[in-house]
Amino acid sequence: MNDAGAGDVEKQVADIIEIIQSKKGEDIVLLDVRGVTSIADFFVLTNGSSNVHVKAIADEIRTKMKKEEGIFPWHVEGFEALTWVLIDYVDIVVHVFDRDTRQYYAIDTLWKDAVIRHIETDY
Repeated sequence: MNDAGAGDVEKQVADIIEIIQSKKGEDIVLLDVRGVTSIADFFVLTNGSSNVHVKAIADEIRTKMKKEEGIFPWHVEGFEALTWVLIDYVDIVVHVFDRDTRQYYAIDTLWKDAVIRHIETDY
């Protein structure tokens, strides 16, 4: 579980985004939901091009956050179907989708009152 302070949480968000970029995650969006809900402070959304890509992104996040940050997810689900993997670090919730599932659930638009930042990629 994560007991980090606010500065640590923002660093962890940046680290998660870098990990996603290292695995060529697509359409990365950061939602700052601190003023909208008490569920978490940040949602990080991305999608992969296939179920294998979704798994690779999600696995890399879990592995590197454990190894480099020493934090473990509080809850993980979705590894069975690999269409939407949710990794809950309490303050940060990471959603790794396949393209169709992300489009269907449109999480980006459900949290339209959040501060939304689209992350640029160079790939």
